[in-house]
Amino acid sequence: MQYDLLIIGGGVNGCSIARDAAGRGLSVRLVEQNDLASGASSMSTKLIHGGLRYLELYEFKLVRQSLIERERLLANAPHIIWPLKFVLPYQKGLRPFFLLRLGLFLYDHLAPRRQLEASRAISFHESDLGSPLQAVFKKGFTYADCWVDDARLVVLNALEARERGAEISPGCALVEAQRMPAGWRAKFDNGEEIFARVLINAAGPWVLEVIEGALAIKSKKHMRLVKGSHIVTTKLYEGAQAYILQNSDGRIVFVIPYEQDFTLIGTTERGHDGKACGVEICDQEIDYLLSCVNAFFRKPVRRADIIWRYAGLRPLYDDGALEASVVTRDYAFDLDAPADSCAVLSIFGGKLTTSRRLAEHALDTLAPFFPHAGPAWTQDAPLIGGDIDFEAYVAQLQQRYPFLSARTSLRLARAYGQRAEMILKDASSMSDLGQNFGQDLTQAEVSYLIQHEFARSAEDILWRRSKLGLHMTEGEKSALRDVIGR
Repeated sequence: MQYDLLIIGGGVNGCSIARDAAGRGLSVRLVEQNDLASGASSMSTKLIHGGLRYLELYEFKLVRQSLIERERLLANAPHIIWPLKFVLPYQKGLRPFFLLRLGLFLYDHLAPRRQLEASRAISFHESDLGSPLQAVFKKGFTYADCWVDDARLVVLNALEARERGAEISPGCALVEAQRMPAGWRAKFDNGEEIFARVLINAAGPWVLEVIEGALAIKSKKHMRLVKGSHIVTTKLYEGAQAYILQNSDGRIVFVIPYEQDFTLIGTTERGHDGKACGVEICDQEIDYLLSCVNAFFRKPVRRADIIWRYAGLRPLYDDGALEASVVTRDYAFDLDAPADSCAVLSIFGGKLTTSRRLAEHALDTLAPFFPHAGPAWTQDAPLIGGDIDFEAYVAQLQQRYPFLSARTSLRLARAYGQRAEMILKDASSMSDLGQNFGQDLTQAEVSYLIQHEFARSAEDILWRRSKLGLHMTEGEKSALRDVIGR
């Protein structure tokens, strides 16, 4: 088989590029050694944001671009992205009150803001937003950013790429790629061989392994792996607001309502020098997160309250910073295109918020190699399932399928948008949807995920296509594994 583009890596960058490229009329093959979004892209704090704290690192360009993309993504994917109010308590002895006010003013005005509330100072004596906090905290600020279902952002980009003609292959690893004058001859671990005119290395934490291993070339760029760890606990407080906490080391920790019944706390930032596989949160990181939260909240959080924990590696472009917490979150490209040979574009860094822009930039960078390609098109294009007024669509779904609980209707609308009806079809009762594995995860939904969304295992469904693994019992999860195994 012959393709215009071979993309290595099924994270947010790779899948966003596949979507953009397929929409420009290029033939695309994407391979991912594991599941889509199985690396850093599903191990995030799950925010679409400008990066408030990047302002004090003077990353004004990155913050502005991220704020612009925040507005676009919120408009284009209202099913998986929605506004989230943050509360920033003021703590004496750390960042001065006026400096926080100035930072938030800049955050409000660095880019056009049409859909989100402006920041404001608040007194906790006059607002119940301070009720979960210890009495020593008297005032603070509120501002708005966005929440995202990170793994679904990846999968929906891949799904739309496939529907536009791309071939998406999870569970397929690149073994070697031979460079030729007109393109790359690539071999995969399943024995398949293909030819591609240009190769894009979007392997995230494995980007250097791909460059030095399968491609056997040298990179002019350097990367630092930074481990970010999170814990999920029992619900810490009532309310839909999140909190951003200043720690004494200058870092910040987010405390966010999660999956209706839980609280997400993170993240840490530690340099990582080992292999990119199998990273886990360590005891020191757990202690760090618990200590920070317990310095602010009335209700103490203990290890026994932890329901789930996860850690991921951020593949950040190495700009020479000494501390992991101040390494740039911007991305960098390494285009290797000798005059007498074919091109490879390797991607360093990036973040969920700027993934659409990164993809557009990558395709524009490669435009000289594809003069027949169409123009950029994703800026105002709804992500698959997201061409809806979300609140109206939830009401419509409940009206059409009254047998669904309000919680299930909301979950399906959030996950699939308009695509929920491809699962529900003409059902008039839950029994019409087949076996219920628990939490209203039905056989109809499982079949849809396997057929349309690249799911190959129970873990793909429980932890990436959804987060139902947090809610289901071990018996329910085991039953799902048995059915998929058969």
